Amino acid sequence: MAAELVRGQNHPLDRTRVEIRIAADGPVLAGVTLGDEQGRLSGAEAVAHPGAPRRVGVEVPSGPAAVQRITVDLGALPGAVHRVSVLLALPVGPGAPRGFCAAAAPSVAVTTPDGIPLAGYTVTGLGPESALVAVELYRRRGAWRIRAVGQGYAGGLAELLRDQGLPGAAELAARIEEATGTSRAPAVAAPDPSAAPDPVPAIRPERPAPGPTTFAPEAESLAGALGAPGAPDAPAVDLGAPPAGARLDYRHPRRPAASAAAPVAPPAPAPPAAAGGGDGPAVPVAGDANGWSMEERLYNQVRGMFEDLARSVAAYRGAAGFAASRLERELDEALADPRARLGGATEAARVAARDRHADLVGRARAVLDRDLAQLAAESEVVEPALPPALARWDNPVWHAYEVPRQPPMAVRLGDLHLPEAPELRIPLLVRLPLERGLWIDSGPGPYPRAGRDPEREFGRRELGGALTDAAPDEAELGRLALETAVAVAARLLAAHPPGGYAVRVLDPAGSAGPALAPLRESGALPEPPAAGARGVAAVLEALTRRVDLLQMAVRHRATEALPPELDPAEQLLIVHDFPHGFDDRALNQLRYLADEGPAVGVHLMMVADRSRAREYGPVLDPLWRALLRLTPVPDTHLADPWVGHAWIYEPPLAPRRSEVIRRVLDRVAEARRAADPQTG
Repeated sequence: MAAELVRGQNHPLDRTRVEIRIAADGPVLAGVTLGDEQGRLSGAEAVAHPGAPRRVGVEVPSGPAAVQRITVDLGALPGAVHRVSVLLALPVGPGAPRGFCAAAAPSVAVTTPDGIPLAGYTVTGLGPESALVAVELYRRRGAWRIRAVGQGYAGGLAELLRDQGLPGAAELAARIEEATGTSRAPAVAAPDPSAAPDPVPAIRPERPAPGPTTFAPEAESLAGALGAPGAPDAPAVDLGAPPAGARLDYRHPRRPAASAAAPVAPPAPAPPAAAGGGDGPAVPVAGDANGWSMEERLYNQVRGMFEDLARSVAAYRGAAGFAASRLERELDEALADPRARLGGATEAARVAARDRHADLVGRARAVLDRDLAQLAAESEVVEPALPPALARWDNPVWHAYEVPRQPPMAVRLGDLHLPEAPELRIPLLVRLPLERGLWIDSGPGPYPRAGRDPEREFGRRELGGALTDAAPDEAELGRLALETAVAVAARLLAAHPPGGYAVRVLDPAGSAGPALAPLRESGALPEPPAAGARGVAAVLEALTRRVDLLQMAVRHRATEALPPELDPAEQLLIVHDFPHGFDDRALNQLRYLADEGPAVGVHLMMVADRSRAREYGPVLDPLWRALLRLTPVPDTHLADPWVGHAWIYEPPLAPRRSEVIRRVLDRVAEARRAADPQTG
């Protein structure tokens, strides 16, 4: 599965011959600079551009195009080259866009020469910049890595090349622009209609770039957990054969284009307008987003809904806050002169001020309700269309679940909603492979009462056969935390091919048995939980050795030299009742696994109450910060990466008395036994 990078993130590269594929909203110039260890350029010969497309080890397209391909042979590069930077620039001339903000965000994919994706990056947050460094391949200790850069330059190519220390940057930029200013020939052949479609232009209005935000002190940003922001939405609704020489139009016929795009086939006829005539809101369509596959389109559509809801609620809260501050100011002004209270002027001013406040808040709420209605209609068509990895446990898609042949791009770890829209739930989708471990917090709240449905929102549980609004006690929270851990582990197992994922459990006190029954009885957990301090030490020692071996093998490109007994499956370690049974050595090993394990397929899931580990002092703070905190009952502790709302998180528990998790785990175990009869 290709890694989807975010700005500043790097990723190891395990091969020297790669292809860099670029997809943009309109024609762009693509080039490469070959820098030294500091990224400085020795001269014009260190730049591959449309006027000089071939350099040693690099070949770039010879003209502007919306789809570009660059070939790189890292093994053929001169020894002095330590950094290969991929450049994108907008062409000059009449009608050319003045900045990348006028078009959909360009995307870059690093693939093998035969098209197998290795890493991808969508360059978001651009403004008036007309040139940018999208990604770079850099050499570190003899190994090559990929870094998502996304550095833009409002001064164009000249400023970009000058920043990399190129002598005569302005002259070379002028020559490049002069050589390509009239060329509009495509840099690659037209794609085969039977192949996966290229990314297509955005059809939603360009969203403002996320700027600095202030999060609630208790809220953790989801920016890293969610992965890179999805590409701008571009729905797929008409998959009929296009006219000769034309591309398929994946835009929704009822949504206006955000910017002028490359010519596409004429859109399908618009659906009937809403009752009452006129132009009604867009009819929601599942998969109404940009992407190479339906799964990616649905993922990007959910991200779009997430951002739309965050920004709509932010606008409403801003308007309501402004109305409240204006009301307070007007009331102060009305009461500033005591003589005015002798007549009826003060009361009239109060009434007028309150009327203006109610009018402004009412208009803001009407706009919010309109947006919520559209998002709710979109959610009603998206939820049933989600594949198992992205669907709720009560989705009928689980009845036809089959173990996949390859992992999906993301999994669902619960739902998010805001107090203004308690019934509109946004799936919390986290990219695979997990870049952070998980922490299921079994400690006490406080947990908010922030919804309308007590059984779902307030954590009402069946206690003694009766429903109660009382907060769960310590024992109940511990049980719910383990249930949440099992539900998440079942999702991760169900998302991977047979034998591709394995679960191990540390249970020093031996108290997790009943909650682990679905894993144990299905055979998805082949080994019993490790108990006692000795069992903890043995498992941590084995996993630490595994991480060390895999890191050395990747670093020295010697994966074929790994011991044959090493299980190739990714490992999930569930740690229950921490810190019971952990000494100082085990504690250091746990921190090492949390920091270094995800990069080589060893993932950590803690089921713990942080307050019980206070005796260790601040030494454990880095461990908690390295994990994504989830709660077994609704809680406000996660913040979105756009405006910083504190969202109410709901855990991914199956409906009460449902057997869906057991049935899914049974199929996972059956598929593993069929793939490897020795495991049976």
